[in-house]
Amino acid sequence: MDWLERSARLRQWSRGGTRAPHKPLLFLYALGRFQEDADGELRYSAVEEELARLLAEYGPPHRTTPAYPFHHLVSDGVWEVRSERGPGSPGSGVRDLRESGAAGRLAPDLRAALRREPALLGRIARILLDLHFPPSLHGDLCEAVGLEPEPVGGGRPSDVRRQRSRRMRELVLTAYEYRCAFCGYDGRIGAVPVGLEAAHVRWWAFDGPDTVDNGLCLCSLHHKLFDKGVLGIGDGHRILVSQRFIGHSSAAHDHVTALAGRPLLGPQPGIRPVAAAHRAWHTGQVFHGTPRPAPACDGSATGGRVRGPSVPGQWSE
Repeated sequence: MDWLERSARLRQWSRGGTRAPHKPLLFLYALGRFQEDADGELRYSAVEEELARLLAEYGPPHRTTPAYPFHHLVSDGVWEVRSERGPGSPGSGVRDLRESGAAGRLAPDLRAALRREPALLGRIARILLDLHFPPSLHGDLCEAVGLEPEPVGGGRPSDVRRQRSRRMRELVLTAYEYRCAFCGYDGRIGAVPVGLEAAHVRWWAFDGPDTVDNGLCLCSLHHKLFDKGVLGIGDGHRILVSQRFIGHSSAAHDHVTALAGRPLLGPQPGIRPVAAAHRAWHTGQVFHGTPRPAPACDGSATGGRVRGPSVPGQWSE
């Protein structure tokens, strides 16, 4: 059985680019727990709260329950559920899973395959990360579930990934004149930019094209906050800041909350700005909650710029 192919083709509800990472998140969590205890089971009532936190942080903006993937992942052949009523899931409802003492774990054949070939676990994890989350979140997500995925190049099915454009980073950074579109940060060491990244607005994992009108030049901090749904792009290409973001320090104010309502910096004249369809996808599928109102003083007198973070640069989506 080809576990890589099966992992790449989890059945998920999908319509018009809607994110539904519930099964991949449970699968990643189960792989992490398998590393800790290959024979252990995950009792739903014991892991429900932790799974709910994962869904809240890495799932879509609308609220959901971990009962959904706990029940439905069984149909993909990688997961099994047992309860006091016997083999099989007792239902998809929270009450069904709690009251029946339901517990799940990786399917027997998959557990056997992982014991025979330990490197398979990392390759499965890499596929799940690549297909459902942007690279800027991979490290945090692996840490959250206790995983260390296989390095890039570790045995993916040949048709799992589209070919990325090698020029995307150069084109996007040039379009935005090598400065963060949110804060204006433009740090360099000599001629080499540091802490600047090319971000996909509509994630590459969800058919976001490698085009300038789907890209933003962002500093490392704002890239991470953009992919976490703290920041977004609204009408008139103005910055959205989620009301769910809480930060009381002056740094949190200057680097995040004060951005609400400011116009993006760039792109330079003659280059298409972020397309409305990509902005709408990000707002609907990534941005969390309701946008904060723009502050009375939005920093327009200084071009809407604040000092950006000085952190190492890299290319990711």
